[in-house]
Amino acid sequence: MHEGHEQLFRRRFFVSTLLSIPVLLYSPTLQEWLRFSVPVFPGSEWVNPVFAVIVFAYGGIPFLKMAVPELRDRAPGMMTLISMAISVAFVYSLASVVFPTTAAFFWELVTLIDIMLLGHWIEMRSVRLASSALDELAKLIPDTAERITETGETEAVSVSDLGEGDLVLVRPGASVPADGVVEEGDSDVNEAMITGESKPVTKEPGAAVIGGTVNGDGSLRVRIAATGDETTLAGIMRLVEDAQQSKSKTQMLADRAAGWLFYVALAAAVVTGVAWTVATTFDVTVIERVVTVLVIACPHALGLAVPLVVAINTSLAAQNGMLVRDRIAMEQARELDVIVFDKTGTLTEGEQGVVDIETVEGITDEEALGLAAAVEADSEHMIAEAIRQAATERNVDSPRATGFEAIKGQGVRARVDDELIHVGGPNLLSTMEGEVPDVLRAFAERSGENARTVVYLLRDGEPVAAFALADVIREESYQVVDALHELGIEVAMLTGDSADVANAVADELGIDTVFAEVLPEDKDEKVQELQEQGNLVAMVGDGVNDAPALTRADIGIAIGSGTDVAVQSADIILVQNNPTDVVRLVKLSKASYRKMQENLVWAAGYNVFAIPLAAGVLAPAGILLSPAVGALLMSLSTVIVAINAQFLRQVDLELPSLPSVSVLGRSHPAD
Repeated sequence: MHEGHEQLFRRRFFVSTLLSIPVLLYSPTLQEWLRFSVPVFPGSEWVNPVFAVIVFAYGGIPFLKMAVPELRDRAPGMMTLISMAISVAFVYSLASVVFPTTAAFFWELVTLIDIMLLGHWIEMRSVRLASSALDELAKLIPDTAERITETGETEAVSVSDLGEGDLVLVRPGASVPADGVVEEGDSDVNEAMITGESKPVTKEPGAAVIGGTVNGDGSLRVRIAATGDETTLAGIMRLVEDAQQSKSKTQMLADRAAGWLFYVALAAAVVTGVAWTVATTFDVTVIERVVTVLVIACPHALGLAVPLVVAINTSLAAQNGMLVRDRIAMEQARELDVIVFDKTGTLTEGEQGVVDIETVEGITDEEALGLAAAVEADSEHMIAEAIRQAATERNVDSPRATGFEAIKGQGVRARVDDELIHVGGPNLLSTMEGEVPDVLRAFAERSGENARTVVYLLRDGEPVAAFALADVIREESYQVVDALHELGIEVAMLTGDSADVANAVADELGIDTVFAEVLPEDKDEKVQELQEQGNLVAMVGDGVNDAPALTRADIGIAIGSGTDVAVQSADIILVQNNPTDVVRLVKLSKASYRKMQENLVWAAGYNVFAIPLAAGVLAPAGILLSPAVGALLMSLSTVIVAINAQFLRQVDLELPSLPSVSVLGRSHPAD
């Protein structure tokens, strides 16, 4: 609906503006003010009425149509006010053709229509939300599957043709076609887009798999347990759809102002007509006074007061890494009580990294890291990648390793300078004769309490170092949590990870509320739970599992590098994948709202000043506002609103820098 309205207003704005040019050029008032003239030809006196009628019919009729529901609901708003102004100006101006003594409002009529079309085009463009979230969810399911026949052969079939009990082959790197149970094969399956778990999950016979997840290096034979609407992904899709439909409509500030102005204008017009009739007599002067009041009651400024700020707001947001898809969400951000962050990929980097090192006497952290990186040079395991990354970040030179060998279930080994070096987990220690030094044992216990994975380095069978690995917290996350607390906003975290992992991250960042081991449908419920406590809630996430919560939240904020469905389900997208933009969002929302209020005050101030003058309250003093001067004041208020909106560009959105310390090459705020 919003996209259709946007295109309607856009097209009619350009056409109406083009058709308005002759009206402006042949307006006697503008010619007198701007001291210019245009060629006169037979029939040129009809330029203004003819083109004005066309502009009204093409650009003004949509406002009249949209005013009907407001009048039907007895809730006049912007559309009713606009319709009243342009209708009165149109009828009165046509009457001036029949009664030449009456001043015409043709140029005021067309410019009013043009400005209102522009304002509503900008408004519809900012409000419009893409509706492709469900399509993106559906894309996770492959179109075809390889079904295994009774003879053991495979046949390609449509996923829609699969039934409960069918056996399918899931090749390495392929997506699981439907929910099921592994009957044969071993592999690691990436379920991050469904469960939010940062680590691939090992699947073996008897393990359940979810449709839409991605198989790793192994081959799996899966017995289908659920298809169609019964699958986990279909359930998530229903949650997204329900949450989208449950979003409430927020009435625009300008609409509320327009509703009041509508009644004020009518009352002022009635009082004006009665007062002038009693004071003088009912004649064309009285009609002119009434019409002037009704026309100038709808200033151009009111139509642009909010859209102009929104346009600048959207531009500033984009420059600061934010894409605003719902302006109501941007307005609401200033009132947020709680911001809920997904952990994996949002507060953390979504990948394993070395977060701490402990060594025995006689070997430094750098030496231990260099040896471990040398041994892991040829390994493709995620732990090996984390160790190599840590060595690179600390600029540690790794010696050359030879004779690399992977030890199944234990780790890897290789020779470095005639020394046999092992790298592996606790299972590796059970095969070695050397005792674990107390310093490494204590380190492992502390790391276990913080839900960190511990990897040991052994030199000639003796443990000499230990590395703690965890999902690395983003450098920016520390700053974000502190800044939000400064703004009086509570921070919560939702994750599918274990409670130990979640609490470790929350304790380090100072997060107020933690929801751990949460399934997709529970994420949606947790957001609802916070809302039912009277909180205005924003959700920040990056995966499909976050989509229901993103749409259920009052404001959904997606990390731009996340899955397409998370982006499509969100109201605001962090295109630069930077959580500090959440703080900038709140600051920009507060600044934008202030500008909207200021602009509405300017627009209303115009009415407070112009309507009484148009009514003739100062007529005894010889001051009477003519329609032309009223139009000039109308234009002046528009200029003031436009200039005031530009000051929004000067708002400071930067976060204060925090003192930091270096840990494993990463910068973290100091305690």
